[in-house]
Amino acid sequence: MMSDVKRPVDERRVGEKLADADRPFPSERRAAGREGATRHARLFWNHGGCMLLGVVLDQNAHGARIRFGDICAVPDAFYIEIEGSDRVRPAVIRWRSLTEIGVAFE
Repeated sequence: MMSDVKRPVDERRVGEKLADADRPFPSERRAAGREGATRHARLFWNHGGCMLLGVVLDQNAHGARIRFGDICAVPDAFYIEIEGSDRVRPAVIRWRSLTEIGVAFE
C-alpha cells in the first residue's frame, strides 16, 4: 500500500517556499500572461476551402488557447478570425492536446 511507504524528509527544506508557488500555474512558460476570454474563433486553411469553429479560452496580443471538439484536421499554419476582432490573421500551432491548441499570431 502506498500510504505505508515512509519517505525521508530533508529537514533543511521543510520551511522553504518554491519560487513560483504564488503563481496559479507554476509551469507557465509564456513571456506574457493571457487574459481569460470566451469568444468564438474561426480557423481557415486550404485557401479558405476548409474552416473549423472553436472557442477562445484565453488570449493575449501574441497568441491564444482555443478549444475544439476534435483538432485532428487542423494544420500547423492557418488563418484565424476571433469574434470581436475586425481582422483575419495568420497563426501557427505551438502545442496541441486532444481538444485544445495553443497558437501564436504571426
